Amino acid sequence: MTEPLRDGVEPNLRPSGPGPGARGPGLEPGARPIGLEPGARGPAVVALGGGHGLAATLGALRHITQNVTAVVTVADDGGSSGRLRGELGVLPPGDLRMALSALCDDGEWGLTWRDVLQHRFRTAGPLDNHAVGNLLIVALWELLGDPVAGLDWVGRLLGVRGRVLPMASVPLEIEATVRGEHGTETIRGQSAVAVCTGVVEQVRIIPENPPASPEAVAAVRAADWVVLGPGSWYTSVIPHLLVPELAAALHETRARRALTLNLSAQHGETEGMTAADHMRSLHSHAPDLRLDVVVADPAAVEDLDDLADAAAAAGATLLLRQVGVGDGSPRHDPLRLAAAFRDAFEGVLGDVEPEPGPRGPGGTTRG
Repeated sequence: MTEPLRDGVEPNLRPSGPGPGARGPGLEPGARPIGLEPGARGPAVVALGGGHGLAATLGALRHITQNVTAVVTVADDGGSSGRLRGELGVLPPGDLRMALSALCDDGEWGLTWRDVLQHRFRTAGPLDNHAVGNLLIVALWELLGDPVAGLDWVGRLLGVRGRVLPMASVPLEIEATVRGEHGTETIRGQSAVAVCTGVVEQVRIIPENPPASPEAVAAVRAADWVVLGPGSWYTSVIPHLLVPELAAALHETRARRALTLNLSAQHGETEGMTAADHMRSLHSHAPDLRLDVVVADPAAVEDLDDLADAAAAAGATLLLRQVGVGDGSPRHDPLRLAAAFRDAFEGVLGDVEPEPGPRGPGGTTRG
């Protein structure tokens, strides 16, 4: 079993090199890690995911680096995104919009335009529930004929520090093999898989070999750190491992790889799964993917030894930190998550001490 991270620099964590964007081999165990200098852009970090989980990661990362690239799933088929996708044949814009909003400038200009993008119409007509940002993004795509250029323009409008990219150049569908009370069935569509009952045994994407976004592949290969999760496990996290070109970049990059676990199982999609089960499911879909660190809140860990063993099977060390909000709801606190990422990136890894907490017997951590 691999022990949770403690004081010092663990050999398999491979802390970041001597400066922003550095590609060096990392620090030797016991060496003094290099911290982020005030005013520096920080390490190049690529965050992969979708929806609220990715937004939580981006909200944390913006506190420690300005050099962030979000690579966003494009399989949404529900709500405003699904309607625009079905009517216009475009990438679903909703998760991309949320990522842009999470990285907006925190001045009056950026926050105002963020609110505009997030605003939804409430009517009895066909505009009901459409987000303004979805319409704006699709309009730019039609005018420019280039999804990445359109997202870059929205990023300029919001004063985004970083970049938001789709993980694939075409819309995707999620298909899952689910084992239920009456046997095994195939469920198709992200919105259907997200609420399915039963045990998800495997997920696939359609088309099976879609073109990855070249910019996303390049970002992963050039990164210092790649962060997966948290988020809807089978519909927002694992799909990134199923796009062949993107998966190859994730396996071959010299970047360090971090996985952030959810604070609870998701009703339907991962109901009944433990934190270790989440690790094993990811490992089963990408058995050769090596991770460096797994970030988990001890209040969300049912069996510490089981999770540490599952992390070790992927080559990772377990980093326990309190990363949830203080009210006990299963939401990541951006400042606490930022502190956990900083510990991982810099190799400053203090002891953790469990204590009783509102989310369960695992308690909180002090680090």
